Amino acid sequence: MAPKFARSVLVTFFEYGTAKVLHIRSKKVGIMSRFVQLLVIAYVVGWVLVYKKGYQDFDNVEGAITSKLKGVYLTNLANGTLNGSRVWDVADYVKPAEENNAFFIMTNAIVTPSQVQSTCPENPSAGNCTRDEDCAGPSPVTGSGIRTGNCINSTKPGVKTCELYAWCPVEYGDPAGGKSTPLIEVQNFTVYIRNNVIFRKFNQRRRNIRDSGGEGYLSSCHYDPAHPEDLCPIFSIGYILNTSESDPEQRELMLAQGGMIEITVTWDCNFDRDPSQCLPQYQFLRLDSRDAQDYPGYNFRYAEYYREGSTDRRTLYKAYGLRFVIVVSGTAGKFNAVPLAMNIGSGLGLLGVVTVICDFIVLNVLQKRSFYRDKKFEDVHADDAYKPLDESGEHDGASYGAAVNSGKKSTSAE
Repeated sequence: MAPKFARSVLVTFFEYGTAKVLHIRSKKVGIMSRFVQLLVIAYVVGWVLVYKKGYQDFDNVEGAITSKLKGVYLTNLANGTLNGSRVWDVADYVKPAEENNAFFIMTNAIVTPSQVQSTCPENPSAGNCTRDEDCAGPSPVTGSGIRTGNCINSTKPGVKTCELYAWCPVEYGDPAGGKSTPLIEVQNFTVYIRNNVIFRKFNQRRRNIRDSGGEGYLSSCHYDPAHPEDLCPIFSIGYILNTSESDPEQRELMLAQGGMIEITVTWDCNFDRDPSQCLPQYQFLRLDSRDAQDYPGYNFRYAEYYREGSTDRRTLYKAYGLRFVIVVSGTAGKFNAVPLAMNIGSGLGLLGVVTVICDFIVLNVLQKRSFYRDKKFEDVHADDAYKPLDESGEHDGASYGAAVNSGKKSTSAE
């Protein structure tokens, strides 16, 4: 076994392989090779160079966002926690006042006024009790305060709850299940989204407002998707809400329960053209689940603190509303000879695949594959060719002679 393997290694070592040019004059094979070549060329030219702009160098956008809201509304409610007349302006319904690439508009709220630190009964929705032993032990993290260990009458007749040391009275009510929204007019408010971007590689800066004419036009314009060249980045909240959610009932629930909307500003630019044609595109997408049963929408709590005499007090707000997250994305391209040369070189390299595919089909699939295989591969023995020995140590003349004869096989086709 070992000597045969050694002879095979020596035979392979003392030989040299070179490509043989074989011209196959066949309509079938010729059409097949030209078709594969056409596919490769179409891929390189159509997909790589034209569609993917393989002749350009690319850079990702970098940018900063600022937002400013406008709108004032008067409420005059007879029921609920927002009783009486009240004017709501930006300082009231935008909480917090400034965020990174985001803003929040309050559309509904539970307001608990004049809270003071004292003892009071827990909200019945947090759990009932029948005796003091039910209120023993650590206070639950979902409660409104610290349990004193006493079971007392609640604000709901016939129901007892645990006594708490907390900001009293505790929060009651939950408007999220209802459909009336005291701040429904926020749909008429507007938001000004200012976006400055830069493409560092090309030293190009752009912004989504006009470079000339001053900012006076911003006081009267509104965004029109049919005319992005107007560069008016002022959007009504109603337009954003309608674009991100088409169902009127869902929009009403979003105003009552809150929701999350993504605003995407996309800069896809071609700096082989006039940079003034580099314009932003806006998209609006609802992020929160419309089918959520537990904790739907979006809400949070904040408080306003004040002092009456020597007593510290606060007004607690559970704010429901729309949170808008702004995302800036995009790429820009400009002609560069380096990627063009690289893509053309890669395309020429792919043409080598044509030979591999056609050789495989000719030598393994076609009916005359044996004939083509004999023409493709041929052994040529020089005078100093290595002559393997048999196991007895003598030249294997029979096999060597057969190999020589095979190299002299006729090349005429049938």
